Amino acid sequence: MKKVLLSIIISCAALTSFAQTSADYNYSIAVRGFSMMQLPKILNQTNTQDYTKMAGNGAILKFNDNQISYRISGNYFRDKDVQFQNTCETCEIARGKVTDYSFKIGFEKNFNYSRIQPYFAFDIGYRSNRFSGTLTPANSSVGTSTQSADASKNGLVMTPTLGLKINIIPNLSIFAESSLDFNFSYEKQDLTQQNQVARNIYTYNKWEFLLNPVSAGIQFNFNSKN
Repeated sequence: MKKVLLSIIISCAALTSFAQTSADYNYSIAVRGFSMMQLPKILNQTNTQDYTKMAGNGAILKFNDNQISYRISGNYFRDKDVQFQNTCETCEIARGKVTDYSFKIGFEKNFNYSRIQPYFAFDIGYRSNRFSGTLTPANSSVGTSTQSADASKNGLVMTPTLGLKINIIPNLSIFAESSLDFNFSYEKQDLTQQNQVARNIYTYNKWEFLLNPVSAGIQFNFNSKN
């Protein structure tokens, strides 16, 4: 029994000495390998609750100070083949490409120094979303014609985040997090009949609340403080 207890104590001591965390390094670089996110609503899109899956869409630079890290992050996504129902399921079909990107600054607070670290983060910055494509009547018997559509949103984004980080080896960690985007934007919609007979421009200021259920990736730690 004594040998078992001694083995456990030695193992715990070895793990503790080995379990360096990102706090032991001056800065870190994290890469998002996979994300599932809600994108801002486009025009009068009906399926706004759907989630978009993304791979390799973002990176974070962190400056570590004990249990707090100051972070600069960027995300980029582009899809050249977007299709959705507009206004209603039997009204119009929108087809085109969407580009969405953001730049943020913020902080990350770790709750402990262990190998497995839960954390809270908050970021604030700029987000841009643009759709360019066409609107076609869903029913060919409807008298309306196809329109060209250009819709853009630009504005402020604030993102609280809860995450979990696992330190695999001193210089390498994996992480998974969930966040909510509070997005306040200026929106411009430019709709033009293909024969150029009519053109309508609409502008709005909007709040949107976008859930990002999961984002996972890998983090590299550099420049040890020890």
